[in-house]
Amino acid sequence: MERNGWSLGGLIILTCLLVAVGARELRVKHLDLDHKAAYNHTLATILVQYASAVYISDMTELFSWTCSRCDGLTEGFEIIELIVDVEHCLQAYVGVAKDLNSVVIAFRGTQEHSIQNWIQDLYWKQLDINYPGMPDAMVHHGFYSAYHNTTIRPCVLNAVKTAQEMYGDLNIMVTGHSMGGAMAAFCGLDLMVNHEAKSVQVMTFGQPRIGNAVFASYYSELLPNAIRVTNDHDIVPHLPPYYSCFPQKTYHHFPREVWLHNVGLESLIYPDEKICDGSGEDPSCSRSVAGNSIADHLVYYGVKLGGETWGSCKIVMDQRLAQFGIQDLQGNFVLSTSSTLKPSSETGKSSI
Repeated sequence: MERNGWSLGGLIILTCLLVAVGARELRVKHLDLDHKAAYNHTLATILVQYASAVYISDMTELFSWTCSRCDGLTEGFEIIELIVDVEHCLQAYVGVAKDLNSVVIAFRGTQEHSIQNWIQDLYWKQLDINYPGMPDAMVHHGFYSAYHNTTIRPCVLNAVKTAQEMYGDLNIMVTGHSMGGAMAAFCGLDLMVNHEAKSVQVMTFGQPRIGNAVFASYYSELLPNAIRVTNDHDIVPHLPPYYSCFPQKTYHHFPREVWLHNVGLESLIYPDEKICDGSGEDPSCSRSVAGNSIADHLVYYGVKLGGETWGSCKIVMDQRLAQFGIQDLQGNFVLSTSSTLKPSSETGKSSI
């Protein structure tokens, strides 16, 4: 009987602890469930094409915007800088979309390994570094470093300045798919926090989680109109895993999710674009289904995302493009339509 009493007492204590943990989760200041981010379907169908084009490996076609993915809704786009970090297998571009009155920044998703291996690695990624200047905000070291600690960041910032010097104070739109979405998310935050950008819109496709709930809180306050588009059973937005029983230790998406999925029964099926709540982890959106599809990760709005082949960082480039670029000792290079290439090494704040 005494043993049973202890068991019952232990159960009561455990229940109280779980309730306390849940209460702490509710006190995280980042959830404005009534705030609706400004989702625009037409804009999403345009930005997904920019996120697709950045996977092109033919630098000549991409730089001149004549590639197979460089037409349709993105016709007339002008590349300012095309950045290739060969050392880390990263790629991004910055350009001007006059029809959007915006600078567009696009980051490529993972390309170095097979997507299956990359997804498998995401299951074991830990929250391992603090985001600078944000107490208790933890983020994924690999995604953070891919943007902040490579040639990508200084070249992107330089290109944004160049674009605004050429065309005036344009809006800034940042996009990317998969790992490129994670880099886009960090870039948008960097522009707002460290470079005092006035108008930044982030829209990502199939983005993995990049930080904890505290980071999501800061992110939603600084970029309240950020949009993460997820597609049906796409596996990547479910990674790294979210553990509701460990709210202070687990990864947590920032809002706002827009979930593309099909609704209806049998022959009465139609596509739906659900704007999810402001928690970042709406249980009625992509979390309501199993994240088990790679195929759903590779097509958004009918647009193919990803490279033609996986497991290769191979690029193709006409030697005549050399006049437009500079290259470092590691083979990383930037192609620019501007007359000067001076990637910034500044670490303090500047105005964009």
